[in-house]
Amino acid sequence: MTTDAKIRVSDLRLSYGTREVLHGISFDVPRNQIFGIIGPAQSGKTSLLRCINRTVDFAADARVTGGVWVDGENVLKVRNVHDLRRKIGMVAPLPVGLPLSIYDNVAFAPRAAGERSRSHLDGLVERCLRQAALWDEVKDRLDSLGTKLSGGQQQRLTIARALSHQPEVLCLDEFSIAIDPVTTMRIEDVLKELQREMTIILVTNLVQQARRLAARTLFLWNGEIVELDRSEVIFSAAPGNRKTYEYVNGIFG
Repeated sequence: MTTDAKIRVSDLRLSYGTREVLHGISFDVPRNQIFGIIGPAQSGKTSLLRCINRTVDFAADARVTGGVWVDGENVLKVRNVHDLRRKIGMVAPLPVGLPLSIYDNVAFAPRAAGERSRSHLDGLVERCLRQAALWDEVKDRLDSLGTKLSGGQQQRLTIARALSHQPEVLCLDEFSIAIDPVTTMRIEDVLKELQREMTIILVTNLVQQARRLAARTLFLWNGEIVELDRSEVIFSAAPGNRKTYEYVNGIFG
């Protein structure tokens, strides 16, 4: 494990029933960086994120071997998964809003963790909504139902809710799929700032998004790592693997 690594994945294998979807992959994620993961559909990208924050546990037929270490602790052996998921936030491709007010959506996790100070919650809600580029649009209607927001606004609310945990790692799984390009760029600017405070894993089918944001990019294909390098290499005219060149240039995938 490199000295600046926040996460270490070692010989990670994941099967759903008899179908293996991750085939013994290993890599490190540096701390306080944006780490990109690209690859075609069904490559195992989302399954990888689910292993990192243990939401793979919800699949009854899932079997995981190998290890995923965060700050030297193997998360696959952690017993208190609720604390783990507060440490490792997750944003899904499509918004999953709670049937609560905008304010309560963001305050939900801190309250569940025991926070009762209204002034502290007020500050936290505002900060998270600002970080998700949503505050200016909702600050005068925080008591409105979050589920009444537009799709793009609900996705940004999901991001704000993930940030309310004050995570050390933020996993983003196709976060911009339901967001317009202008808002996507605003959130990308936020992510560049957030990497000062946390490690960010960005799964995206938009190769140019990975190129813009990620310091390092992993190309995953059929559950195997094709290439992992600095993004300037992955997206250059001469990456280390021909498949990488063909994928990032839209020849396949």
